[in-house]
Amino acid sequence: MARAVAMLVALALVVVVAVASAGGAAAQQCSAAQLAACAPAIISGSPPTASCCSNLRAQEPCFCQYARNPAYSSYINSPNARRTLASCGIAVPSC
Repeated sequence: MARAVAMLVALALVVVVAVASAGGAAAQQCSAAQLAACAPAIISGSPPTASCCSNLRAQEPCFCQYARNPAYSSYINSPNARRTLASCGIAVPSC
């Protein structure tokens, strides 16, 4: 009986840790689609909109991941992207 209780407690602890870890992962989801509002600024160099800056701030932890992705790297590493970040008051990451 004591062994069954110990196993149940251990299982409950594993579930709590898994849920806590998943909550942190769900809080930060990298989605390049969130940056669509910045396309005019990054592609043509037009001033970024407030929506663009807001989305950039939300996706800031993902910048290095995007910079390493061949599908996005030419956009993320472009001079216009750097100007957009600067206009939004966001530091250019060093990856």
